[in-house]
Amino acid sequence: MRAPVSTGLTRSLAWRLEQLDRLEGLLRDQEAAVLEALAADLGKPPLEATFELIAVRQELTLTRRQLKRWMAPRPIGLDLALRPGQAWVQTEPLGCVLIIGPWNYPFHLCLRPLVSALAAGNTAVIKPSEHAPHISALLARCLPMAFPAEVVQVVTGDGAVAAELLEQQFDHILFTGGGRVGRLVMAAAARHLTPVTLELGGKSPAIVLADADIATSAKRLAWGKGLNAGQTCIAPDHLLVQPAVREALVAAIAAEWQRFYGSDPLSSEDMGSIVNEAQFQRLEALLAGARSRGQVLAGGRSDPSRRRIEPTLVAIESGDDPLMQEELFGPILPVLAVANLEAALAEVRARPKPLALYLFSHDRAAQQRTLDTTSSGGVCFNDVVMQASGAALPLGGVGESGMGSYHGEAGFLTFSHRRTVLRRPFWLDLPFRYPPYAGKLALVKRLLG
Repeated sequence: MRAPVSTGLTRSLAWRLEQLDRLEGLLRDQEAAVLEALAADLGKPPLEATFELIAVRQELTLTRRQLKRWMAPRPIGLDLALRPGQAWVQTEPLGCVLIIGPWNYPFHLCLRPLVSALAAGNTAVIKPSEHAPHISALLARCLPMAFPAEVVQVVTGDGAVAAELLEQQFDHILFTGGGRVGRLVMAAAARHLTPVTLELGGKSPAIVLADADIATSAKRLAWGKGLNAGQTCIAPDHLLVQPAVREALVAAIAAEWQRFYGSDPLSSEDMGSIVNEAQFQRLEALLAGARSRGQVLAGGRSDPSRRRIEPTLVAIESGDDPLMQEELFGPILPVLAVANLEAALAEVRARPKPLALYLFSHDRAAQQRTLDTTSSGGVCFNDVVMQASGAALPLGGVGESGMGSYHGEAGFLTFSHRRTVLRRPFWLDLPFRYPPYAGKLALVKRLLG
């Protein structure tokens, strides 16, 4: 699969646009099958499933429009010692890349990086998650219909298959998933000095200050936590709320969930399912503990037969609560009262850097203070999740939430090597850089510093 790259076939704009057209055709032809597979794997309602198709289409639209500009060489000014001459940076493909997708958004988190990889002139191997078997089978069936085997291949299987793939010497690896597996990916890549992009996650906090618009904040938080049954890496993981608005916010979120999903969310057509039995049992155990301690503020029911958990608010007293020990990745939302913004920011800084950080407040000074005193993959003020929806906005983590970024130009650059080129003429060749050096030091210092 490196041959098309190494022989220069993939360098042209025409070749890259052709691959994007092939992918667009796949989206068009397989739309109904994608919706059906996402419903089978995750119980996704058609609208939520359509978001996955839209995300890839938006990436394709932006990339087609901007690709010629992204590919253009960028001139660089020269120091005196390098004149006369010309210098520029040009992007070139890395080679054959590996994309390892997750199970929570199994379609678009495989194909959105593929857009960037192909736009950068690479070939790609995709390893979809075995925990979303219907989407995995769909990709394995359809991508070979759209692409030659030397351009895109799909490899299906479990963790052992992924480990075998990681033994190969790819030219870049993009992995989306949890921190434990991310460490294994990075360790395997290190054996070949392969660069990696890790999109991991973490406990993304949402801070709600007393001056926030509670009605709008509640609606957006309720949506972000209910989306995909809470199985979103940038979903609000827990709330840090000032006491003055805590009761009003809890009541408003509970009311929004009832408006979204009805009086019986477990039977709602708009509620997704937990992906598999292991994840359901993990969340159910956390929920059972909260029930036994009398912490449930709203929701709290589950349906094992359909692997459904209704969106649930849980009161916690400190960051030591069992619900605060790992990323929840489900529709359970702990609520912790904090005295003020500084207390909330201290709580954020006490934990590993999250993939997303949310602040609900009218106060621009509070927003700036949040930016100045915390670190996270991204920040969103007065909304949730939407920062990942813009095709031009880079998505990436920092620290334990990941490394590297993609979407838009960031994705194109992630899958490109930026090659420096210097061209000099033969007609001027100053002698002071050549031995013998006697008597030249003062001149070099005066000219070059």
